[in-house]
Amino acid sequence: MKVNIFWFRRDLRLEDNAGLYHALRAKKPVQCVFIFDKEILDKLPEDDARVNFIHQELTRLNEELVDLGACLKSYYGTPESAWKEIVKEHEVNDVFTNRDYEPYAKTRDEKIGAFLKKQGSELRTFKDHVIFESEEVRKADNLPYTVFTPYKRKWLAKMESEMKGKDSYFLSSYPSLKYKSQFHKDKKGYIIPLSKMGFTSSEIQIPSREVKRSLIKKYDEQRNFPAIDGTSRLGIHFRFGTISIREKARHALKLNATYLSELVWRDFYSQILDYFPHVIEGPFREKYKAIEWRADEKDYEAWKAGKTGYPLVDAGMRELNNTGHMHNRVRMVVASFLTKHLLLPWGWGEAYFAEKLLDFDLASNSGGWQWASGTGTDAAPYFRIFNPTSQLTKFDKDFKYVKKWVPEFGTDDYPEPIVDHKFARERCLAAYKQGLS
Repeated sequence: MKVNIFWFRRDLRLEDNAGLYHALRAKKPVQCVFIFDKEILDKLPEDDARVNFIHQELTRLNEELVDLGACLKSYYGTPESAWKEIVKEHEVNDVFTNRDYEPYAKTRDEKIGAFLKKQGSELRTFKDHVIFESEEVRKADNLPYTVFTPYKRKWLAKMESEMKGKDSYFLSSYPSLKYKSQFHKDKKGYIIPLSKMGFTSSEIQIPSREVKRSLIKKYDEQRNFPAIDGTSRLGIHFRFGTISIREKARHALKLNATYLSELVWRDFYSQILDYFPHVIEGPFREKYKAIEWRADEKDYEAWKAGKTGYPLVDAGMRELNNTGHMHNRVRMVVASFLTKHLLLPWGWGEAYFAEKLLDFDLASNSGGWQWASGTGTDAAPYFRIFNPTSQLTKFDKDFKYVKKWVPEFGTDDYPEPIVDHKFARERCLAAYKQGLS
């Protein structure tokens, strides 16, 4: 029996899954698969919480599919080796999946698409991870936006047009399970144990995918205060598609414009990475390559450990190290501190966040770090240097957040600042001016 394959990647859900919906409607039985990619996994620590999360979600998906008389099959290896195995096990008609815009993923899909074509199959991809893809929001001259504010205006205008247009179903969910009878009837699912891939369990807790509407309604009022539970912490769920971006955009439209703006930022950075893949290796703006960064490993280690002597910076880093999460406002402060106070390369910070953040997303992480360092698109100007002390006074004046993560704060055990703010600011300005002159 010929089957269509649905390839799960960054879309770990059955309902409102664009690629899965189209697969189920294609009038062939659908077998679901997932590939644990060695090209990615081999670079991760053995207790990586994100791998644990993916494994848990795949187990959940398999259970849901078993209830429907179907199953999920997982594979471990390179994508090429996995697909050779899949086509031996199944007579494959076509393969359905959702698009990924990262350079590695695009190259991988080109290779797999070519392989499948030789087998007489087609790799069919769909939009699911973003609201608008790169080519959907462009300037009048058909070039990509590189500044957020005009991009956002065009994004919102296009959304309004789509909502009023002939396609009144824009942002509606894809009713995948309406076609649940199309799943291939096979209960021999298999989720490879973590131990067989060299991973162990993680003690880091994953934030809930359920968020109170009241939190989103007050998002603009509370999001800057780290001691308040005022952010959704849905990043990991967006990253791996355990929730639908369309559903959250519909809710944000009704509840809070500021929260909707955060979803626009996701699309903005996604299209930047899609058009300008060099941002993962160097600054978006070429001239910023001339900045002479320091290479002080001691300062870098102090920053990573949360022992800089600046309470808000240290609290943020310790929150990250213990939970895989860092409050959004604090992310800006710690990134500014690394690049402008310590004058260390933004890539060092980007790499550490990539290792630690549960919600690590290549496009947003690269974009955020270049914004903080002043080297990217729509970046904070290099002469804008956050004062971590005034940021603490403004956003955690009662030290609730700091005391939670830095219990020795206010005692003799707390270290002195590793760099003076005034000195660091002047050093930063001089280095940037010299590099840009």
